[in-house]
Amino acid sequence: MPGGCLMADRSFLDWPFFEPRHRELAEALDLWATKNLSAIDHADTDAACRALVAAMGEDGWLQYTGAQHGTSLDVRTLCLIRETLARHDGLADFAFAMQGLGTGAISLFGTPEQQAEWLPRTRSGEAISAFALTEPQSGSDVAASTMTAEKDGNGYELNGRKTWISNGGIADVYTVFARTGEGPGARGLSAFIVPADTPGLIVEERLEVIAPHPLATLHFDGVRVSGAALIGEAGRGFGIAMSVLDVFRSTVAAAALGFARRALDEAIARVQTRQVQGRPLADLQMVQGHIADMALDVDAAALLVYRAAWAKDSGAPRVTREAAMAKLFATDRAQVVIDKAVQLHGGDGVRSGQVVESLYREIRALRIYEGASDVQRVVIARQTLGGT
Repeated sequence: MPGGCLMADRSFLDWPFFEPRHRELAEALDLWATKNLSAIDHADTDAACRALVAAMGEDGWLQYTGAQHGTSLDVRTLCLIRETLARHDGLADFAFAMQGLGTGAISLFGTPEQQAEWLPRTRSGEAISAFALTEPQSGSDVAASTMTAEKDGNGYELNGRKTWISNGGIADVYTVFARTGEGPGARGLSAFIVPADTPGLIVEERLEVIAPHPLATLHFDGVRVSGAALIGEAGRGFGIAMSVLDVFRSTVAAAALGFARRALDEAIARVQTRQVQGRPLADLQMVQGHIADMALDVDAAALLVYRAAWAKDSGAPRVTREAAMAKLFATDRAQVVIDKAVQLHGGDGVRSGQVVESLYREIRALRIYEGASDVQRVVIARQTLGGT
């Protein structure tokens, strides 16, 4: 989705969720993205991702994928960056997000040695990271994971498969979750750092999707790692994974918000310039109704996204309900906003290479990954009813 990006509404930056540093960052990143992202050739998706990671690392943007102020990830910063990048270029958003998600467990739970080894490399753009959680038979049900990590002397031997792994095939390091057996279900999972060149780690299949991104199925065939590869304590992997997703789920919503905001901007430009019977489309009352609905969805999504991010940054130990609401609403309504933008573009809306056509393909996966929409409904219901 590269190309000239229209000037977006920035009035939301004056909301009380943000501090001056957030406003300054959003302005600076918008200028950087306008200047730099159109130069990235997207013809080869793998090469484009490598180039995007390198460019963002060189210019310091990947520093924000980890802790910046104190010991915690600044979620408002992550959301602002993802929203801004998504508005400019979906693949740039993907490349940034995976540098954060892929090393989220290391940043939040890793030892000083693990952090010193990997975080400088991923934040500089030297190394690409990935988060390997999903398995062929256990997507949303993480506790049902079957990949094993058996004790082998002072280390572990990993066997099994992971699939739908973002950056699979181009990553330099994977955060991998496997069953170590301390207990049934969620109590028996652990997290490991596995460099991509570890013997036995095989990229079994590259997965092609409607919005091109690097994705793969990985086969771990007798992969041996040292005890130093364990992140946190054995048997605590489920909690580590959920803590990481608790942070980054809000940022998925922010990316959807960026897509929706771009769709609204493109639709406004279209209806103001496209003539019908000698008058702009924007003069038609029905068109005005569509624009009003789109603007409403964008602002409502933004309020939910930045409420969740603000709550986390303000010290809330968990924002499970808030993040689930943000992800569910922002991704589902972004789909509606983008569909309206396609409709308002008429035939041009489904022409390959058009911005709204690209957005239409980009948004669909966000309603599935990191917790599908129906899973978010379950989470919200349980939290609302007082469950877990």
